[in-house]
Amino acid sequence: MTTPLPSWPPRSPDRRTTAPYVAVPREPLDPARTGRRWVRRRARGMTADAAAAALDVARFDARQNSRYEDLAGDERGPAELGEWERIARLLADAPPGTVYDPDTDDVVQAELAADAAAAAAREAELREAMRIAARADELQALRELGTLAQAEPRDGDEAVRDELTRRAGGYIQDDVDAWLARALAAHLGHYRDPAAREAAAGLLTPPVLAHSALLAELARLVPGTDIGQLAFAARLATTEPEATAALAAHLTRARPQAH
Repeated sequence: MTTPLPSWPPRSPDRRTTAPYVAVPREPLDPARTGRRWVRRRARGMTADAAAAALDVARFDARQNSRYEDLAGDERGPAELGEWERIARLLADAPPGTVYDPDTDDVVQAELAADAAAAAAREAELREAMRIAARADELQALRELGTLAQAEPRDGDEAVRDELTRRAGGYIQDDVDAWLARALAAHLGHYRDPAAREAAAGLLTPPVLAHSALLAELARLVPGTDIGQLAFAARLATTEPEATAALAAHLTRARPQAH
C-alpha cells in the first residue's frame, strides 16, 4: 500500500481553515428595470400618436396576462405598462412633432447616473475585498514565519482580522488579536494617528480593546516593561473583557495620584 505524502506546509490539527475567496459584487437582477429599459428602446423615435398606440397594446396585454395566475407576481409586465404610460404622457405634453429620445429624458438620465454610481461602488467594494484578501495572505505568511509580532499594522487591518477569523471557520485568532492590542497600546503603525485609534473603538472587539487599554496602563505604571511579560492581560481580556476594561479605567483615574 502506498503511503500518502504529507501536506506542506503541515497544518496544525486544531486549526480549521477554509480557502480564501473574494466575493465579486454583481448588479442585482431587477425585472422591473429590465422592462422599463425594453420599453425605452422600443419607444425611441416614437411620436405621441405612436406612443399612445403602443400604450393601448400594453394595456391589452396587461388585461390578458391578468387572467393567468402564474403571472400574478410578475414585476416586469406592470413596469412596462407604467413606462408606456409615462412616455405617452411625456409626449402628449410636448410640442407637436416631438419624438421620444431617452437621451434627453430626465428620468432616464437620473437612473443612468444612479446606475453609474452603484457600479462605481461595486467596483470599489471589489477592490477593497481584493486588498483585504491580499493583506490576509501577507499576515498569514508572517504568522507561519513567526514574525507577526514584529510587523506594524496598517489602515484597514481590522477588516483583515475579520477575514482571517472567517478563514479559520469563525475561530478567534488569539495571536492576531494580541498583535493588534499591543500595536494599539503602543501606538504603532497606523495607530500613531489619533483618528485611527479612535476609529478602532468601533472596529475591534471588546476583548481586544480591553486588552489594549490594560497593556497601555501597565506600561505607564512600569516604564520599560517587556510586553511579553504581560501575557496575563490577554487572558484577562478574553475571559472578562468588561472587568478588564474597568480595571484599565481605574488605573487611568488613579494615574495622577501615583506621582
